[in-house]
Amino acid sequence: MARTNTRRMNTLRADFFDQGKAQSTSDDPDTRALSNCWLCKAPVDYIAEPHSTDDSHNLDHYYIVRDYPELEEDVDNFRHSHRLCNLNRGTRAPSLGLGDAVADWW
Repeated sequence: MARTNTRRMNTLRADFFDQGKAQSTSDDPDTRALSNCWLCKAPVDYIAEPHSTDDSHNLDHYYIVRDYPELEEDVDNFRHSHRLCNLNRGTRAPSLGLGDAVADWW
């Protein structure tokens, strides 16, 4: 199923961006971390227009819309990400973040 670009989804996307931007300027490091890219954990560039640069904000869905279309507008499924990280992830499951791979010879 294709994504929808409804007025409601556009509003949800803008509200989620605003939430991340506000979190990114918090004095509390735990709150500030919530605005980071959920895939690489690095800070997102909230100064740049969303979707405009590799480091700019991109709304990602934890459960991909192709497989879970009913969760497309579910804010609990939204994640802050870099545009490039989201593009690189594509429709694959996210990395488990278990650390660096050890060389085969190890």
